[in-house]
Amino acid sequence: MKKIILASKSIDRKEMFERAGISFNTLSISVNENEYKKKISDPILLVKELAKAKVMEAKKQVGDRKKDTIIISADTIVEFQGQILGKANSKEEAFTMIKSLKNQTHNLITGLAITEIGNEKLIVDYESSKVCFSDLTDEEIHSYINSGEWNGRAGSYSIRDKASLFIKYIHGSSSNVIGLPMHKVFEILKVEFNLNLLG
Repeated sequence: MKKIILASKSIDRKEMFERAGISFNTLSISVNENEYKKKISDPILLVKELAKAKVMEAKKQVGDRKKDTIIISADTIVEFQGQILGKANSKEEAFTMIKSLKNQTHNLITGLAITEIGNEKLIVDYESSKVCFSDLTDEEIHSYINSGEWNGRAGSYSIRDKASLFIKYIHGSSSNVIGLPMHKVFEILKVEFNLNLLG
C-alpha cells in the first residue's frame, strides 16, 4: 500500500482525510504566497501554481528516502467580483471580507497538486464552487469574527462550523468549500497513481 503525505497546515483538510478513513501523515510547508500573488492575477492559475509550489517543496524536503509515497497539496482562495481574497491577517480584515460577501455569491477555488516520490509525474488541477451568504448585520459579523473561526481560512470562514449558519447555498463540491475537492483526489489517485482509496 502506498503511503500518503498531506502537505498542508490546514486543520480542515486534515480532518477530511481522517473522516474518510485515509491513512496519512502531514507535512507543514511554507511558500512565499505574496510573490506569486504579485505575478499572477488569474485566480485559477494562482491556486494551481501555489499548490504546485507546495507539493514540489514537500517532495524536496522528503527526498528519496520514502519510496511509494504520494504527496498531496492544495491552496484555496475566494474570488469575488474579480478580487482575490485569501486569508485575513487581522480581525478588521476578516470583518471587511465577510461584510463584502454578505448577501452575495462568490467563487471558492482550490488548486490541487499530487506527485509521488521516485516518480516525475505531477498532476495539477483545480475545482471551483459557488457559495452564497445570507444577509448579515455588522453585529452578527462581529460575533462571528470573535469566534476566531476566520483565522487561517480563505475568505475568513469555514463551512464546517459557525459559518454554516449564514451560507445560503453552494453550487458545486462541498468538500472543495472545506478546502479540498475529495472526489478529484480520489479520481487522480486511482487513475494516475494506481491507488484506490476505496480499496
